[in-house]
Amino acid sequence: MKSQRAIFSRPSQKRLFVSVSILLMGFAGYTSLREVVKAQDTRSPLAQQALPRANADVEALVQMGPRVAGTPVIEQASRYLMAEFRQAGYVTSVQTFTYEKFDDQGSSLSVNGNSLKGLALRGSAAGSSTARLVVVPSVGRSTDFAQVNVKGAIAITRRGEIPFAEKTQNAIAAGAIGLVIVNNAADDFMGTLTQQSAIPVLGISGERGKSLLEQAQPEQANVTLTVNAGQRRVTGRNVVAHLEGVSQPQMLVGGHYDSVPGSPGANDNASGTAVVLAIARNLARTPQARNVWFVAFDGEEDGLHGSKAFVEQAAPGFLTSLKGMLNFDMVGLNAQLRVSGSSALTKLAQATASDAVTFGSSSGGSDHASFAAKGVPVLFFHRGVEPNYHKPTDTKVDPKLLDETTEAALKVIEEVLTATPGST
Repeated sequence: MKSQRAIFSRPSQKRLFVSVSILLMGFAGYTSLREVVKAQDTRSPLAQQALPRANADVEALVQMGPRVAGTPVIEQASRYLMAEFRQAGYVTSVQTFTYEKFDDQGSSLSVNGNSLKGLALRGSAAGSSTARLVVVPSVGRSTDFAQVNVKGAIAITRRGEIPFAEKTQNAIAAGAIGLVIVNNAADDFMGTLTQQSAIPVLGISGERGKSLLEQAQPEQANVTLTVNAGQRRVTGRNVVAHLEGVSQPQMLVGGHYDSVPGSPGANDNASGTAVVLAIARNLARTPQARNVWFVAFDGEEDGLHGSKAFVEQAAPGFLTSLKGMLNFDMVGLNAQLRVSGSSALTKLAQATASDAVTFGSSSGGSDHASFAAKGVPVLFFHRGVEPNYHKPTDTKVDPKLLDETTEAALKVIEEVLTATPGST
């Protein structure tokens, strides 16, 4: 996600206390907040109640493993979410949808009998070939390929400077039967070709590929490139929850619960999913619950497919009746809460969460974009990219940040649902 300069809003502490007190008057579950503030306890009753449960949701989802759309694990995750929503008092349903997805079933480069795992680039051809491995200098420009003989060979070069598709076309033009691209960082990467490749193209981590690039001899024998990937049709599963009989909400609260292959997705995005559950639990026994639907979206990592399916399948008038769609994605790490979206909702979020900063726009990056494209007012909660993003190490979040995000969202929901027409 591209970052933009943040705009800070920092009311004085006195003004903030007064405004928050007004916002929370009459809101079930916040009765003793003023007593807590007087006691100088930095956590509200909501934090004490919802924090451990939200973190438990993250841990439960992480323990399932990577929640990749179209796999048994995502079905397991959907059943968990349905059970949690039902326990909170909501009726649930699964909205299914299908789409074409590039899927890697296990690709590798075998060098002298040692198998180095990698990830096929989206758009790569499938296949397995054994041939010479030729190191192409620099980053795989046409002039780089001209310095070596890759005809009938498997070429290996570095990531960077020019697009993956250009490297691939240069390899094909030079006669290579396969291409390996070594990451310019130690870990694996997921790449996309802008056009279908006629040869297998594999990406490997810098850690695995460094020694191959630094070989004194540019050519090696006994190399097998295997790309076991291609397009397949998958079925996604959106989990929808609401109180019985509520067919037209005023607000929709959501976040995606799928993750990328290889990552258990604690922050991206079990964190957002846990916040959606926490909001649902805290609203369950309040009048506001009859005005809200909750959705856990699937297929976000493959291109916002779950939210796109939801808006396309929505009944006539459903979207136009919404006062707002709140989306939560990666809210479990990084202290700074960031918000973006429709102007009125963004301003409201900053007024109720004084340390929130604005960034970006409502048009991209996560599932709110599908609603914004249909004219629905949106508000996106996010805390920015962190070092474990899309990696196997995305296993932990900060429970305190889940609670802070939940509190900020509940205040916004209360304000929107009690506002007079035209005031938001």
